[in-house]
Amino acid sequence: MSFADLALPSALLNALSTLGLSTPTPVQVEAVPPLLAGRDMLAQAQTGSGKTLAYALPLLAHWLQAERRTPRAVRGLVLVPTRELADQVGATLAELCADWPQRPKLAVVYGGVSINPQLMHLRGGADLVIATPGRLIDLVQHRALTLSTVATLVLDEADRLLQLGFADELSQILSWLPARRQTALFSATYPDEVAGLAEHVLHRPVQVTVADAPETLPDIRQRALVVDAEQRTMLLRHLIANEHPNDRMLVFVASKYGAELVAHKLARNGVHAAAFHGELSQGTRRATLAALKQGELQVVVATDVAARGIDIASLPVVVNYDLARSPADHIHRIGRTGRAGEAGTAYSFVPPESESHFRLIEKRQGLRVPRETVPGIEPRPQPATANGDETTADAPGTPPGTGGIKGRRKSKKDKLREQAAQAAADAARTPRRKAL
Repeated sequence: MSFADLALPSALLNALSTLGLSTPTPVQVEAVPPLLAGRDMLAQAQTGSGKTLAYALPLLAHWLQAERRTPRAVRGLVLVPTRELADQVGATLAELCADWPQRPKLAVVYGGVSINPQLMHLRGGADLVIATPGRLIDLVQHRALTLSTVATLVLDEADRLLQLGFADELSQILSWLPARRQTALFSATYPDEVAGLAEHVLHRPVQVTVADAPETLPDIRQRALVVDAEQRTMLLRHLIANEHPNDRMLVFVASKYGAELVAHKLARNGVHAAAFHGELSQGTRRATLAALKQGELQVVVATDVAARGIDIASLPVVVNYDLARSPADHIHRIGRTGRAGEAGTAYSFVPPESESHFRLIEKRQGLRVPRETVPGIEPRPQPATANGDETTADAPGTPPGTGGIKGRRKSKKDKLREQAAQAAADAARTPRRKAL
């Protein structure tokens, strides 16, 4: 099948041809026709499957067919969880209509930067708005735009929107939108929160689920390296120096402090590295990603803010220095490599105390990753429990023994059994008083 089979306007077909795109991905084949017809949609497909283009094409097709207004009225609204994803979506839309004699006015707006340039850009209105929820609310409250004319709403990475705590902001934004509109939810995972949101905002939606068929799976080789937590930086330097001396690398850590610390240690050892996290200015974040893409940096050490919405062509290596908090986050992290038909390698550093957490990640993916060690950086032998088993692991980032993994803590029933057993033992040790 080609894009010409999707009944797209000629202007879009010409744009796709100019960009060298001729064959739609499975999610585009399934999603574009219903969206062109104005249907609501719930679409689930893996990271890197082409979801952005799947809704960008119908948005632009609807704009081509709409009546022009002065001042411009917002016809399409795309809500995204991160600044980087907003930039990516905006760039995709801009590329598609770059050669049109008349182009829609795009507004890409997010927090972390001054609101004043965005207010200036929105003078005279906008046709399509790509926004993070918080900044969109600020702009509406500043009366820089109105949402009463929105015909199509897209929630991209809907699961991440809810994970980042945007539920209240979404409710506020939905109250400003027309009741009669087209709504589409796109997500790589489908937790209960997304199901509840879909039930609330969608009307008789078309459901699109693109299975991870072998021919569409990204070519990512996963490797699990067992290492003591305090030796992870040494192991990372070993990978850079010995296995990937010329490869760019995205390293994921659990916190802003960790990103700064690991990047500093690498730089001190002669590696061109920089930190990337949510508290950096948008200008710094953009410059850091640009430096990685251009090869000026070899390593970017990032928090999960980079796990979604970052599209770095030919990124060969991802490293989970800290394990992801959830299997879904793990999938999005490693999805930064192996994109667009390229092969990639994803390393996970597995301290012995985090073994059970990594097993949960494996279970959710339906795979088993062989454990490896690097000579000279092997973990210390683990102490054994009374029954001879190794100690049970806690979740990454939790103090030992705090029960970070579900099932680690004793159940109430187990505690009651222990109390009863202890009481029986105490009674057995206490001499019985002779009967009077």
